[in-house]
Amino acid sequence: LMTRGALTTFSIANDVAKYFAIIPAMFLLTFPQLQALNVMGLKSPESAILSAVIFNALVIICLIPLALRGVKYRPLSAATLLQRNLLIYGLGGLIVPFIGIKIIDVIITTLGLA
Repeated sequence: LMTRGALTTFSIANDVAKYFAIIPAMFLLTFPQLQALNVMGLKSPESAILSAVIFNALVIICLIPLALRGVKYRPLSAATLLQRNLLIYGLGGLIVPFIGIKIIDVIITTLGLA
């Protein structure tokens, strides 16, 4: 149950970050005002979507060992466990996609794939 909670926390935070990366880039041509929300500076809607899809595939591969192994049990209170999991998996789920998607976007645009 702890592993499921940790993975769900990461997944929700990960999705929020991905949508924050994709939506401004997708609608940039239609709504130029969204340029202010393109904090990652993704090059194009195509590269943003492709980067997010590739990142998502890589994250799934990376999370399989955690799902199989499970989160290590520590005899802590429920509040402490929740706080710890939110800090590790929630904050990690928000930060990691920004870094990963940006790196993939740079690689994709450098190689001319999008």
